[in-house]
Amino acid sequence: MTTRTAPGPRERLLDAARRLTYTQGMAVGVDALLKAANVARRSLYEHFGGKDGLIVEVLRLTTAEDEEWYRLTMRGAGDDPRARLLAVFDGLAEAIDTPDFRGCRYLAADLALADPAHPGHAVTREYRECVHRLLEDELRRLAHPRPEHAATQLLLLVDGALAAGATRPGTDPAASARELAEHVLDLPRHVAA
Repeated sequence: MTTRTAPGPRERLLDAARRLTYTQGMAVGVDALLKAANVARRSLYEHFGGKDGLIVEVLRLTTAEDEEWYRLTMRGAGDDPRARLLAVFDGLAEAIDTPDFRGCRYLAADLALADPAHPGHAVTREYRECVHRLLEDELRRLAHPRPEHAATQLLLLVDGALAAGATRPGTDPAASARELAEHVLDLPRHVAA
């Protein structure tokens, strides 16, 4: 006989923080987090040292999942680097069209965490660097003349599509970003780096 164990306080806090910081923002109160997780205040401090530690751990978990989303999305598009890069924008369009879409968790975190030394900023910075590397690697496979610069441009288009998707519903920002991405990808091969 298999016994199923209920999630412990740590997992319940992570789940509640993941949901509430995305739907209500990073300023969600500790009391709301504790109530949603059905845990005592002591659990928050024992497992995370406080709300900031919980936020950092949620960002670590979600960035790992989102980095994997980029890998899977590109892998699912086949071997052609151009198709793999454009698949990112097709995937963003699908995400933006979901009813619970609230924008980019990491942009929201960076804007809400006013203290530049907050450890959450290091997590979001590492995430963007990872995504940049993934894009840059595909651009190198494409023999793009300026892969690092083009990856920066594509990441800007990703951020813009996610922000517009949250603030201007119904405008299809991922399709516009995809069209602009095609121009970045099609930069003539003879252009000097």
